[in-house]
Amino acid sequence: MTTARKRIKIVDTTLRDGEQTAGVVFSNQEKIRLARMLEDIGVDQIEVGIPAMGGAEKESIRTIAQCCRRASIMAWNRAVLSDLKHSLDCGVDAVAISIATSDLHIKNKLGKTREWVLESIAAATEFAKKAGLYVSINAEDASRSDFDFLVQFAKTGLAAGADRFRFCDTIGLLNPQSTYERIQALHQALPDLPIEMHTHNDFGLATANALAGVTAGATYVGVTINGLGERAGNAPLEEVVMALHYLYNYETGVKTAKLKELSEYAAMASGRPLPVQKAIVGNNIFTHESGIHVDGALKDPRTYEAFAPEEVGLNRHIIIGKHSGTAAIINKLHTLGFNIDEKTARELLPRVREYAVDLKRSLTDPELIGLYEDLMQERKISA
Repeated sequence: MTTARKRIKIVDTTLRDGEQTAGVVFSNQEKIRLARMLEDIGVDQIEVGIPAMGGAEKESIRTIAQCCRRASIMAWNRAVLSDLKHSLDCGVDAVAISIATSDLHIKNKLGKTREWVLESIAAATEFAKKAGLYVSINAEDASRSDFDFLVQFAKTGLAAGADRFRFCDTIGLLNPQSTYERIQALHQALPDLPIEMHTHNDFGLATANALAGVTAGATYVGVTINGLGERAGNAPLEEVVMALHYLYNYETGVKTAKLKELSEYAAMASGRPLPVQKAIVGNNIFTHESGIHVDGALKDPRTYEAFAPEEVGLNRHIIIGKHSGTAAIINKLHTLGFNIDEKTARELLPRVREYAVDLKRSLTDPELIGLYEDLMQERKISA
């Protein structure tokens, strides 16, 4: 009997936190297209923006709420009733209500008190619930908040009707161990309130921390496409989903074969090109040049690939360059229509390597063919 895999829900905030990347602006058409793609790929909830901004922002959110019917559509709000009224105008079914919970933020940013924070989150949550909305209460700077106050904040929101608690590692200060410990303690203190991980990548640990939170009891993960977001960005959708599937044996409902297409569109719309070495969706993930690696990959792709390229919408590529071996040359020329034997490949290999060093890059197909034809011509002349 097969045991059902644990279901983790994915909350994508590319259209809100992702667009807060310095210098990034999505057009209304791009926001709508991204929302449709996220819904199509199977994301559970899409955080689409901040209605209180008004104007084009509010217009795009209203359109997305009308056209996306499967995924939950969430709007971001401060713990202010006027913000929530703007969200209601847009027709969303869910709201994130965000407020600072660390003393650093409460005192130095807001100039308020802990009591004011509790009163504000209770009032905003009650208002949203009376309007029939799903509510996530967001603890900004949760990772630097006093634990007892964080629990009190969550319990206050729960008593007011909150559906979920978002733990925000706002400036990415946690590590996987500290994340696990805090989320486990919160889960034990708040067994009836689902927890969402919202992690930032300032120390390059956003994905690791999000996953640590899941193993500690969180059942929602906030992500952005390609890791877009404030400063160093957020946990990338593609990394979190594939890690949950392959490393933790959890289910997300995401159609991973569409990840590459989604990432490429978000890269174009944001003006932030995908690095070739980007985890999961970068072109180099399934590109092989080193002779030993190519030989192994040709015999059995699993020797040097964690999963099949088709799983994320990519293809395998064998490139020819300084580090290539005879197996790669034979395979590449065969795919190009040339019947080359091992002896010829060994003779061609030094020329390939020298050419690649001179060019400081791998060879194009025409360049490789040119070297091969030069060699064949020299053989004819000397024969």
